[in-house]
Amino acid sequence: MPEIFSRIVGTGSALPKRSVSNVALACELAQRGVETSDEWIRTRTGIENRYLAEESETTTVLAERAARMALESARIAPEDVDLIVVATTTPDQVFPSTACQLQARLKAKKGAAFDIQAVCAGFVYAVSVADAMIRTGVYRNALVVGADVMSRLIDWSDRTTCVLFGDGAGAVVLAASEKPGVLAAKMASNGELGMDVLSCPGRMEGGALNGDGFLRMDGQQVFRTAVGMMTESAKEVLAMAALTIEDVDRYVPHQANLRIMQKIAEKLGLPDEQVVVTVTRHGNTSAASVPLALDSAVREGKIQEGDAVLMQAVGAGMAWGSLLVRF
Repeated sequence: MPEIFSRIVGTGSALPKRSVSNVALACELAQRGVETSDEWIRTRTGIENRYLAEESETTTVLAERAARMALESARIAPEDVDLIVVATTTPDQVFPSTACQLQARLKAKKGAAFDIQAVCAGFVYAVSVADAMIRTGVYRNALVVGADVMSRLIDWSDRTTCVLFGDGAGAVVLAASEKPGVLAAKMASNGELGMDVLSCPGRMEGGALNGDGFLRMDGQQVFRTAVGMMTESAKEVLAMAALTIEDVDRYVPHQANLRIMQKIAEKLGLPDEQVVVTVTRHGNTSAASVPLALDSAVREGKIQEGDAVLMQAVGAGMAWGSLLVRF
């Protein structure tokens, strides 16, 4: 029998209705006693805008919108999906999983559905897992979604985090193929690095929140760690695929901070025009970051059939990973 591979055959994305510019956010924060400005945010992060969900725009709602767009792009009906993997840190409830709720909303009645929690690295992890499961020959069509409503975890009195994050969802459809699509995938983590660097330490206990339910971050340490991890991870997947950085047509990194993205591209030797940048418009959308940027690039014609695309993300844990994909 021929070897089985997986290919990305459709992409989709979804954003909340409410768009909030830096200027508007600064005005809102000033009413809470937090001082910031458009210039302060832009010069440190590159972010100019983000989308914030209303109460009715849940993680599952955004995931469904992105999923339906990806399925339409792939020309695959929900009933033909036999695997759903959702990467999220902000599920609507403790259980059942967001993936199972999405499966019900899509009426995709066959196969398996489960969530992955690797925070900002979640989508890369989810694609890596779905690719491996398709390669077994048991599954044919996988829907992979990264969706987060990070505004639910934000302490709006903490200027170091509240200006960074936005909400959204992105999705891809992976289909079994005799032609390689996912050329290489590598996940990694180091729990010793992550406990005090980036966390949301609260937990549910006795029917109520026990501890701190807000996102906390050491931004400088995250910057240093992210640059080193993602640079080395990119080299690893390129070696796995027997390719060099010159073979990469487009780079889609985690959209957390423009300066981090530029530094990694510089260390890898990638020119600015090959880097997909949406952090300016969306902010850091955690697990939705990479698929949102990917869908944007596909729909804008920046990624064409045959292109080699490097995708990367790093998140709390610390967890990180890279994907090298041929479109």
